[in-house]
Order: sequence, then C-alpha cells, then structure tokens
Amino acid sequence: MPRHHDSLLWSFLFGNFVIGFGVLMVPGALNDISQDLHISIAGAGFLITAGSILMCLSAPVFATILRKQDRHQLLTWVMVWYSVCHLACVVMPEFEGILIFRVLAMISPAIFTPQAAACIGQLAEPHKRGRAITFVFLGWSVASVIGTPMAAWISEVYGWRSVFVILSVLSLISAAWVWWVTPRRLSPPVMSVSAWRQTLGSKTLMLTVLVTVLSGSGQFFLTAYFAPYFKQTLSPSPAELSLIFGWFGACGLLGNVLLSKYVDRIGSARAVHMTLSLIAVSMLGWSLGNSVWLALCVITPWGLGMFATNSAQQARLIQLSPALSAGSVALNTSAIYLGQAIGSAGGGWLIQHDAMHWLHWCGLAGVILAFSVSQWVHRMASDVPREH
Repeated sequence: MPRHHDSLLWSFLFGNFVIGFGVLMVPGALNDISQDLHISIAGAGFLITAGSILMCLSAPVFATILRKQDRHQLLTWVMVWYSVCHLACVVMPEFEGILIFRVLAMISPAIFTPQAAACIGQLAEPHKRGRAITFVFLGWSVASVIGTPMAAWISEVYGWRSVFVILSVLSLISAAWVWWVTPRRLSPPVMSVSAWRQTLGSKTLMLTVLVTVLSGSGQFFLTAYFAPYFKQTLSPSPAELSLIFGWFGACGLLGNVLLSKYVDRIGSARAVHMTLSLIAVSMLGWSLGNSVWLALCVITPWGLGMFATNSAQQARLIQLSPALSAGSVALNTSAIYLGQAIGSAGGGWLIQHDAMHWLHWCGLAGVILAFSVSQWVHRMASDVPREH
C-alpha cells in the first residue's frame, strides 16, 4: 500500500458509505415516496428494482469499457455524477422523471464499489488483502446504521426530497476526498477479452457469484419492504421505525467489523457459511417478531450476517484469483444488484397479491439455496489456481 494508505482506505470507506446510503435510502423512504407521489408501495418499489437491474447489467460493462481509465479521475467523477442525478430527482415533479434520474444515478454504484475493491486488492499486501477489502466495505454497514434510519426518519418528518438533497451533498464531499488522496495513474490489472473468457469459464468463480445472487434475492424479498411491512404489522412511530432500521444497521456494522478482524484467520468461505446461517436463523423465527422489541431481537442475527456476507464474498473472489479480480468483483457487484432486483420484484408481486406473510419464507428459500451452492463451491475451490 502507498504511504498514505490509511487515508485511501478511509476515503473508499466513506465513498462506499455514500454509495450505500444512496442505494439503501429508498427502502427507508418508501412510505413517503408512495404517499407523496400517489402511487402504490409496489410501484414505488420499482425504484429499487429498476436501479438494481441497471447496476447489475452495467458493472461488468463498465469494468471493460473503463479498464484503462485512471481510477483517480474515474472514482471522483462517478461521485459527482451521483450527486447531480439525485439533485435532479429532487426537482422532478412526477414519478417518471424521478425514475429516469434515479436509474441514471445507479451508474455510480456499478462503478465505485467494484473498482474501489479492485484498487485495494491491487495495493494491499497479499496477507492483508482480505482485511483491507472488508474494511473498505464497512462503508455499506455504516450506511445501514446511519443512512437508512436517517432516511426513514427524515422522510417521515420532512419528506423524501430532503433525503435526496443530503445524499447529493455527501456525494460531493466524497468526490473531493477521493480526488485528494487517491494516487494518480492508478489502474488495476486490465481485463482483456481472454481474461473475461477465463473468468466466465471458471465454474468455481461463477458459482461463487451465484451464491451472491441467491443470497441477495432471498434477503431483498423482505429488506426492500421493511418500512411498509413494519408499518402494516407493528404500526411503529417514526422514531420506532428508525430504531428498527438503526438496530439492524448497527448489527450489520458489528458483523462486518468482526469479519474484517477475523476473515483472514477463519477463511472467507467459512465466513460466508457462518453469515448465511445467521440470516437463516432470523428468517426461521420471523413470525415471532410481533412487537417492536421482539422484532429487534429477531432481526439481530440477520443484521450480523447481511453485510458481512457481501464482504466475505468480495474477499473470497479476490483470494480465489487475484489476477481476475477486476472482472470477478464487477460480476459479484452485478450479482448483488441482480439479487436485489429479483427479491424486490418478487416481494412487490407478493404484496400486490396480499401475500406479505410469504415474504420471509421466500427469503429463507433463497438463503438456503445460497448456503448449499456455497458449500459446493468450497469443495471445488482447489480447482482454481491461486496467486500468492
């Protein structure tokens, strides 16, 4: 790592916090978006689905198109883009215009998170690579602790547009920080056509990515609709709803901190299995959360595992094949967003058909499938050549 690696790590962590806040704020603000724009919850949820689809499709495309771009400039300007697009959403009077700019804004998450991880993977020493990558990914956990509850509370009190303005300001701060500390002429290994062919042809890498799709799908059946779900089943006040989101996020932060500390010791594959098991425990006991305080207890294991799973998956892919990490991490980012799109669309369909009580069972099915595939991948991992 360069001499100022601590500043670089913190700037990427903050960038991931802003990116995560932008992605996660819509579920928290879904109630107010639906009421303000006079559309259904499922209709408002399309903001999540459409944005996730774009992020899924564009992450590997941009990893190829922008492969020679200086990451110092690239990571800075994608944060500026994030700010401008969300500011445009604020002034749009109709849902259609908001949807367009929201989808365009999702170009930034498709680029920033995988490219930041690839940069850290290139700069970090091999024996510290897993910890460095999971540290940077803590930004998403912090977003769930601070961003999502803040979005839920501010949207209930001041309206969802205020949340979008806050995000725009934070994006500009992130852009300035990244510009200041990121080394010039920083370019992770170029993904050539043959490298993409090798990545896509690796059964182990592709099944690892499939774990992310299945895990994300299962979780987003519920997480995309936490706000309307809890409002319908528990009738919480704005403060109580923010408490639920905040506790869930705090558990996510704790889980990621613990993962960052121990992932190199226990191994990324075992970490994935542990975190998926925690998520499954919450989903199995979901119906027990029939009060705010019981709901906090039920979501605790899930919170501990949710973001830690994604962090462990990123580290797992890079450790499996560092030379192909730019492509595999981009595909894994696509997988995260594909899972979000599938889960949010499936959850919206269930809500439209008055089957909200099936959300956690569908989610559990996805997590169990993810665990099974992950075990399979672990047994095959020796087939992938590693670099030390």
